[in-house]
Amino acid sequence: MTEQQLPSWADPSVSPADLDQQGVSRRGLLRRAGLFGAAFALGGAAVPAVAAPASAASGPRLGGDAPRLAYLVGDHHIHSVYSHDAKYTFSQLAAASAKYGLDWMVFTEHSNFGHAKYGAALEHEEILRARAENPRQLIFQGLEWYIPAAEHCTVFAAPGAHEVDLLTRFESAYDGKLLGYDKGGAADADTARNEAHAVKALQWLAEQRRTGYVDDVLVLANHPMRLGIDSPHEMRAWRDAAPEIMVGMEGAPGAQGAAIPGWRGATSIRGEYENKPSAQSWAGYPADAYLTYGGFDWATATVGGLWDSMLAEGRLFSITTNSDAHRIVFDTWKNGVWPAGQNFDTTGKLPDPVDTTTPQPGSDFWPGQFSRTHVGVTRYGYRAVMAGLRAGRVWLDHGHLLDGLDVRLKRDCDHGRGVTLGGRLRVRKGEKLTLNVTVTTASRPNPQGILPELAHVDVIRGAVRGPVTDRDTWQAPDTKVVRTADVSGRKGTYTLRIPLTAGSESFYVRLRGSDGNRQGAGYLGASVDPHGPIPHAPGDGDPWADTWFYSNPVFVDVAGA
Repeated sequence: MTEQQLPSWADPSVSPADLDQQGVSRRGLLRRAGLFGAAFALGGAAVPAVAAPASAASGPRLGGDAPRLAYLVGDHHIHSVYSHDAKYTFSQLAAASAKYGLDWMVFTEHSNFGHAKYGAALEHEEILRARAENPRQLIFQGLEWYIPAAEHCTVFAAPGAHEVDLLTRFESAYDGKLLGYDKGGAADADTARNEAHAVKALQWLAEQRRTGYVDDVLVLANHPMRLGIDSPHEMRAWRDAAPEIMVGMEGAPGAQGAAIPGWRGATSIRGEYENKPSAQSWAGYPADAYLTYGGFDWATATVGGLWDSMLAEGRLFSITTNSDAHRIVFDTWKNGVWPAGQNFDTTGKLPDPVDTTTPQPGSDFWPGQFSRTHVGVTRYGYRAVMAGLRAGRVWLDHGHLLDGLDVRLKRDCDHGRGVTLGGRLRVRKGEKLTLNVTVTTASRPNPQGILPELAHVDVIRGAVRGPVTDRDTWQAPDTKVVRTADVSGRKGTYTLRIPLTAGSESFYVRLRGSDGNRQGAGYLGASVDPHGPIPHAPGDGDPWADTWFYSNPVFVDVAGA
């Protein structure tokens, strides 16, 4: 079934005005689209199509004009009873996602023999029912892929006739766990073979999209620094093998409730990042890489770190956040009991959970309860969300820190809207630019009952130097915080206008901000990042007391650079 054949609520041709008539909350659309005016949310003019980004190689045209956007909130990493280590039904997860305001969600069940043989097909039947019963949500079927020689990725496809077939074929042919291709340490004999198989897997997915077997498919690396086995050269190899498919990584992992004081233990770290280097870990990572910083993965949280080193090559690599929902903190449900003679390998599905009325062990929040990925779209639909992720029109927040964020970078001599997150602006050396950052502050208490307050917005700038010689480079020495705006006490919707000047080389800018409650010198020093996120003490990581937002970059291509 192609997207054109989906019900009207999921068709990308449906405008926000039509959505309101079909029962989708006008208030919700206004909340997500409000940064650029109610006219768009209420369906004035048609939304323009996405234009091809201008770049240094695309000709003489300077400037750029990205489309107006509405932001849809989602979670790409959710587990149900079709994962061997989770416990919730689709109906429980869909209800929670609706409660916490998600527009889209991806079920990413762990690959294993039971799932490959039985679970994926059964899951697909439930997903089809869930889509029919929850017409206000975009529900994707996906897979948590055990990457050969590395850790995990989210893989998901656009709805269609072959979505489940694509996932099961992929799982059987390319999953490192099923194949025994999991080893990737320096001393392992099969490391080179296994790393090459991961590249082949991504190339295979790209071919399925190119031939039209599926309308679209995307891959995102999950919790990249949790075990330290996703090396910089592997991440670059995945990106380069299929840049239209392998589009990014989790900037912040799920399991954000893992270190609530007194809950899991004295050594617990947010994200369940309690791991130390093993024989499988890449030896070039420092010991501090195995922690989270303000709940964010070290690769993202370190200004001038691994994420910046990839962006400094001039190529987009997006970040996201998610719940990784397996077992929710303070929840009272437990797994049901297996019938005699059954197990996951023979059924592909756990028994439905039962309520004990007593809090059970867990590290996660419900989808949308704490972690949110906001994707800018020009239309409503499955492929629109995927297109927004691929284009990098993404920002993320924890603890519902913001109601909205809109970012535009333009030349001062231009009259258009400029380019937005993930985009490219072509300029001349020495030109004056303005970065317009429109913030809508939190207007209601978050699920913890706290009304979040944004304290500062940081502008991070890095030089673009092109492909690196050393593929295991994890530092970008020319990236730093170049400006901090103190916004304490500001409420409602306001725009920060930040002047920039194009130098002689191309660059990028990205944004970050927090509630200001927990910060210090960044990992690479105060001269690079004077007030960045810092690790919490083991076992003492209340996530609601330390909330941040991050945005994807905007690239600036200087003509002649």
